[in-house]
Parts: sequence; structure tokens; C-alpha cells
Amino acid sequence: MRTIIKILFSLSLLTTFTTHLYAADISAGEKKAAACAGCHGAKGISTNFIYPNIAGQQAAYIATQLRAFKKGTRTDAMMQPFVAQLSADDIDNLAAFFAAQENKTAHHPETNVVTEETISKAGMCKGCHGKEGEGRGTFPKLTNQHVHYLEKQLKDFKSGDRKGGPMSGIAKSLSDDDIKQLSHYFSNLTIKK
Repeated sequence: MRTIIKILFSLSLLTTFTTHLYAADISAGEKKAAACAGCHGAKGISTNFIYPNIAGQQAAYIATQLRAFKKGTRTDAMMQPFVAQLSADDIDNLAAFFAAQENKTAHHPETNVVTEETISKAGMCKGCHGKEGEGRGTFPKLTNQHVHYLEKQLKDFKSGDRKGGPMSGIAKSLSDDDIKQLSHYFSNLTIKK
């Protein structure tokens, strides 16, 4: 019974959050996004691999991360000052704008490092991040992300520099080679239409 109550509560929160995002103003988000272009690119495609591509990312994920930066539960010296100035509507509008952008390729040329074992290990990632790494709700899209960005995030989860519920535990179970191979695998995975 307790599990059912938790599931129903989680679904009601997700429905409330998702409904709020549908009311977001994409054109207002586009105006605010000008401040993001220096790192993330005008349409959310970063030309610098240390900054993530956010074009086509899950709106719920973007909004959740921006709120975490604003609250201080996720930290970054570049993001904190920018996010501190955003209202709740600004966050939703930015999330809607970037989610609506085309998720272009960030493929890394070194695809030969991916082994059958990696593909097998990727199965545990697909439960949250989707069968093709497309992301689900507050779980981010991994496809078309910079390989070096994915590697850094997994290493940060593993070291504890980045907190993230199940990701911290999962990353701790991965070797450095696993992290490199999984990053290459998801960066180069193409979403079927």
C-alpha cells in the first residue's frame, strides 16, 4: 500500500510539473537564451565540449537542473550567477525553448572503443535514459551529447563531486574504461525516428 501511495504521489508531481511546462512561452525563452549562447550555443548546440548540448534535451530535465543550480543543490561557478536572476517562469520558458530545438549530432570520431560488453552495460542506463538514450522526463537525453562532457559527468558522479541519487551509486560501480566506453556509446547513438 505504501508503494502505491508513493507511485501515485510521484505521478501527481510529474503531471503537475509537466502541465506547468506546457504553459511555457517558447519565444520568451528564446529571448532569455541569448545569455546562454556563449557556452551552450544560440540554439543549444555547444561548440566547446566542456559545455553540454541542451538542444532537444528533455524540458523537465532542463528545468529541474536550472532549479537545482538556483537552490544550490547543484553547483557550478558559471551557472550560479546566471540562474540566480531567473524567475520560475524564466526557467520554464528556457526549458521549453531548448527542448524545442533540433538535437544535432555531437558524434565523436573515436567510435571503435565501444565493445559488446559496453553495449551490455548500457542496458542498465536505458532503464532511465531510454532505449535509444533519448531521455525521459527528468532523466536527460544522452544521445548527441559531447563524449567528453558525458565522461566528466560520470566521473563527477563517481567521485561525489556531483550528486544525483541513483547515478552516484551506478557510477561508483563503473571502471574508468567503462565510463569512457559508455560515453562514446551514448554520444554516438542515433535516435531512430
